[in-house]
Amino acid sequence: MLGNWRTHDEYRKSVVENLSLLAQINPSALFEYEKKISKLYILNLDTLKTIIAPLYSNTGRTSNFQPEIFRSFILMNHLGLTLDQWCFKIQTNFVLRIVAGFDSTNLPGIASYYDFINRIIKLDEKPKLKKKKCKPSKKVGKGKKLPPKKPGIVSRIVDRILRGRRFDRCPELILQRIFADVCVKQSINLDLIKTILSIFGDGTCIKTGASHFGVKTCECEAFQCDCPRKFSDPNATWGWDSHNNLWFYGYTSYFISTYNKDLKVDLPLYLRLVDAKRHDSISAVVAIAEFRDLYPDLTVDTFISDSASDNYSTYELLNHWNINAVIDLNSENKGNRKYPAHLTIDEKGIPICPSGHKMIANGFFGKDRCRLKWRCPRVLGKVQRSDACDNCSPSKYGRVIYTKPSWDLRLFTKIPRDSLKWKLKMNERTVAERVNNRILNHYGIENAKTRGKKRISFFITIAAFNVHLDAQINLLKAISKFDFCKIFSIKTVV
Repeated sequence: MLGNWRTHDEYRKSVVENLSLLAQINPSALFEYEKKISKLYILNLDTLKTIIAPLYSNTGRTSNFQPEIFRSFILMNHLGLTLDQWCFKIQTNFVLRIVAGFDSTNLPGIASYYDFINRIIKLDEKPKLKKKKCKPSKKVGKGKKLPPKKPGIVSRIVDRILRGRRFDRCPELILQRIFADVCVKQSINLDLIKTILSIFGDGTCIKTGASHFGVKTCECEAFQCDCPRKFSDPNATWGWDSHNNLWFYGYTSYFISTYNKDLKVDLPLYLRLVDAKRHDSISAVVAIAEFRDLYPDLTVDTFISDSASDNYSTYELLNHWNINAVIDLNSENKGNRKYPAHLTIDEKGIPICPSGHKMIANGFFGKDRCRLKWRCPRVLGKVQRSDACDNCSPSKYGRVIYTKPSWDLRLFTKIPRDSLKWKLKMNERTVAERVNNRILNHYGIENAKTRGKKRISFFITIAAFNVHLDAQINLLKAISKFDFCKIFSIKTVV
């Protein structure tokens, strides 16, 4: 049964009353934790109660300190502490105890924190006996990804999505709703996230803190025996890290992020932990479908990704949802080209003029005619005149060629490849890498040595909360809607 839950206004009032008294005696004690106090002061958890209330029974022992535990996770991640270190520190640190929402020294134990995670994410992670899976010996290659285990799987998934299939049974669904409704929507309300936006998809490798050797349960003298072993992270598998050119043991995380050009802010919008062997092309189509269900009020204008998503099924799905595709071409994926035979097209879908020069995009996709316009590079001053130009169009306007996305969605994208707009969009793809860095390195997920898909998923989401709260508090300070000293009646500035 869900215990007492103070509203956000009640929490704020309690924090101000307690910390204002401390500020009169020792204001430096507050300035030491200014960022942490500010972030939790603006974090409204009233919506969290609505989301998780159905997870508790109507009878039995009450589960107390639930909002306080959630705030503790935010603080713990910001400070870079483990759960053991946090439970020890909060016993003696008055400021952190008040900021988390605890009014007394009657604090929850470590088991209460783990119970909170287990309640939100329903996933069986009990240690299991199974045969050891050895690290693969053959390397895939630098910059190359493991191919999908089942050929054609992306096409089959896209077909199901187009027929109305929804992914509403994943164990992380409640966690995703918490992140979307409690955190991201607050950023939307502050206009940190536009309602019409470009999104960036990218997968990253996450190592588990569990050992891939497992624990022996047999009495064999040889360590390398083939007997079943007990694994503390039974869902972890071997995957290929194409960036570092090595095998890793753990999971792959797929993030969808966005970028606010005006404020120069990178923000994560969607997070999902999947099998280490899963190809990003599979994760991408599932992620976009789940993203649209999580944020029905947001309109996705453009999806930007690396060559992992370069397949016809993904283009068809994006075209069905009227989303522009800005996806790198995979050099190994030539595809079946469907444009008219009289056209000369290069590998990027750009028409070639009779002189052998690339033509220039001179008109984006028009919904009225559903085509792209390309003009003569000589007339536009991009190349010098040649003898072949005499046999080209006599018009002063120069030769004009039209291409249609309906011929080949992969080559003739609505935003022409190699156009200025395409290059600007593709240059912004570093947003995904910066968000990965903030979550994995700045907020310590990479080195936390957390084990278990359940806990890794939870702490990745908590790190994403911190990324949003950083942006929110910086914006509120910039527009003078948040004054730390005024809130806590601090007269002496240290």
